[in-house]
Amino acid sequence: VQLQASGGGLVQPGGFLRLSCEISGLSLHYYAIAWFRRAPGKEREGVSCIAPSNGGTYHVDSVKGRFTIARDNAKNMAYLQMDSLKPEDTARYYCTAGLAPCSQLLNGYIRPSYWGQGTQVTVSS
Repeated sequence: VQLQASGGGLVQPGGFLRLSCEISGLSLHYYAIAWFRRAPGKEREGVSCIAPSNGGTYHVDSVKGRFTIARDNAKNMAYLQMDSLKPEDTARYYCTAGLAPCSQLLNGYIRPSYWGQGTQVTVSS
């Protein structure tokens, strides 16, 4: 199983980035896809998640209205559109897959089974 995240970079405050996650070796339609992030000196944080069945989406309060998560099971891809970026969004972002409800993945109650290597997002002027 491999999860390959890409699309990170340096962006100014107020800018946008679109992260992509290419997933291989999984029957993707069974798995929730969640994005986590970890900033230096901070705890890992669940950011956004999309359910496998109905495609319901979930976001941590700090990114609601700014981040959008999507998936394309046919292409084995997941995406995180990040708009109106803030310096506090600076972190390494990880794409993950798990067989659990999004609420339990994002709040850390259940750890996703599969993790990618992450992609760095830096928001700075």
